[in-house]
Amino acid sequence: MQTSTRDRIVVAAARLLQRQGYVGTGIKQIAQEAQATLGSVYHFFPGGKEAVAVAAIRHSGEEFATLLRQALDSEDDPAEAVTSCARRLAGDLRESGWTDGCPVTAAALETLGTDSEIQQVCADALRGWERLVSDKLLRCGFSPQTARELATTVIGALEGAEVTAQVTRSEEPLLTVGRQLARLVRSYEARGLGLPAGSPGPETDR
Repeated sequence: MQTSTRDRIVVAAARLLQRQGYVGTGIKQIAQEAQATLGSVYHFFPGGKEAVAVAAIRHSGEEFATLLRQALDSEDDPAEAVTSCARRLAGDLRESGWTDGCPVTAAALETLGTDSEIQQVCADALRGWERLVSDKLLRCGFSPQTARELATTVIGALEGAEVTAQVTRSEEPLLTVGRQLARLVRSYEARGLGLPAGSPGPETDR
């Protein structure tokens, strides 16, 4: 199926932002990478570079969510599912030559302190990823509070490990974090799925 000009612009911008960040990516470069005219870019995105970036980050966030969902669903055991996420990220990062890291990190950091739509779409992506992890944990019987807190921990740890893996050009930071997160998840399972002491069972806190 032929890709539309708009889709080519969004995908090209997503890849450039992922590798170069928002500041380092120009709208002319986006047009060139998408094999589109500058006029076409402004036709689809009258708001210019920021509007293209918002669409690109949303696209990348959805791509990453698909990857995360597949990794989480690949294992019934929640600890193994988290490890699977780390392994998948490590493998994809290595195959990209250590260039394709988190699709929102660079843009998020470069626009900190602003009330921009870019910040909002980055925050939405991160919250969406946390919900995927939290939903997996809820399905495995974890209490809502524990699921939320562990999900925030998992995404935060994986994000940091991915940056470290890029800098060191090594899978080990992600694989190590994956193993430690699995131990953390198992420790909650061993204590009764994060329920308060004396709770009769996980069903009462769902």
